[in-house]
Amino acid sequence: MKRICKEMLMLSSLLVGALLVNAGARAADIIVKPGQAIQDAVTRAKAGDTILVEPGIYKETVYIDKDDITLRGVIRASQWPTLEGEKIRNDAVLYSGSGITVENLKIVNYKGNGIMGQAGNNFVIRNNWIIDAGIYGIFPEFGKNGLIEHNVLSGIEDAAIYVGMCDNVDVLHNEVFDSVAGIEIENSRHQIVDGNYVHDNTGGILAFITPGLPIKTAYDIIIRNNFVVNNNHVNFAIPGSIVSFVSKGTGITIMAADDVVVENNIITDNEFIGIGIAGLEFISAVRSDPDSEPNADRVQILNNLMWNNGTNALPQVMEPLKAAMPGIKGVDIANLGQGKGGCILEKDRYVSVGLDNYSKCELTSTADTLTYTLAEPVPVRQIAAGEKGKAAYFGICAGCHAYSVKMIGPPTVVVKALYQGRPEALAEYIANPVKKRPDYPEMPPQNYISAEVRLEVAKYMLSVEK
Repeated sequence: MKRICKEMLMLSSLLVGALLVNAGARAADIIVKPGQAIQDAVTRAKAGDTILVEPGIYKETVYIDKDDITLRGVIRASQWPTLEGEKIRNDAVLYSGSGITVENLKIVNYKGNGIMGQAGNNFVIRNNWIIDAGIYGIFPEFGKNGLIEHNVLSGIEDAAIYVGMCDNVDVLHNEVFDSVAGIEIENSRHQIVDGNYVHDNTGGILAFITPGLPIKTAYDIIIRNNFVVNNNHVNFAIPGSIVSFVSKGTGITIMAADDVVVENNIITDNEFIGIGIAGLEFISAVRSDPDSEPNADRVQILNNLMWNNGTNALPQVMEPLKAAMPGIKGVDIANLGQGKGGCILEKDRYVSVGLDNYSKCELTSTADTLTYTLAEPVPVRQIAAGEKGKAAYFGICAGCHAYSVKMIGPPTVVVKALYQGRPEALAEYIANPVKKRPDYPEMPPQNYISAEVRLEVAKYMLSVEK
């Protein structure tokens, strides 16, 4: 497989991380030892401080609502600082500040999220070990300018790495396995997914649009140099959620996302499909947002190494292939959508179906594009007066509550029907939720959000129209 200079790419990642952390502004190191609370250190920390967590067990949720904070684990003799959820805590690390770095932590046995960003810009999430952390392993939402690298994640019931409604994020050199989805790029733009080992999930790498979210587009996504292998795990997602529709045995899926480049990946032993391309009509249950263009346009498939994929593909895919090529056992690439402007560099290298309208690509490599992260930190998100509810909805709520589509929690339209005219009751439920319906998981309490913002987000949810 053609190689981009890995040393240069890794150096670029480290330099970007240094810029994002803004190390020159660091004021102090705050040391946390076993028996102490990490959250107490966050409370004491000031912009530029680094919180150093010694090896040990920490049973808590850490919420960082300040800017320019580094949360760094100290690893000694293979002993990690471990955040232990005991299957009773919802989230390990939540951050809403900008310039946040989270690194060198082991996170196990949470119910909700391992590391979740809530509208924070200029983030770095690296060198973490996340096991059985609930719905999402690493989940930056509504952020800009981020780096996710050298993490190992497994046992996640939705997406191990889930980049939602973000811009300018690099996802580099992670290992994700034994999860429903390995890496998801959802309603996000200017993304690079490079050098990851994605194996033994239900679906490997997904670039797609979920209708009903505040951000309506997904485009300019490079998926390259990844090992996408044996993603044949049984789907154990929440029934009815978006990823519950991902077929067991899916390597790379592109659904309604535009300008996606798939380059120099090794894609093998994915029994449903190697690369699948579709529009929103492929999942009829989510065709409900007129503001989301439903087709995957201008997909570019460059040199990839593919074999032994699609041995259990859809009959509508396999039957025409078997008629044309007797004895064929599988399919590498299937386009089931109506997207336009697609191209493939060397069509004859693959067993494919649905690529009749694909031209030969003029682009042969994305090697000149080393990163989509920005050299200078973007400004901290400014929230205008009266916009706190909207910002909280975008940055916290929308990841589970799309407007009219079931994701993790009930759609916003259902919430509106239940609480119309009663924002105070919804605000109270946000702080102290209880499980009401068997078809949805229990909502994590959002009592770390101030009472003022909880009421504002409740009012916004009850007034939003799409």
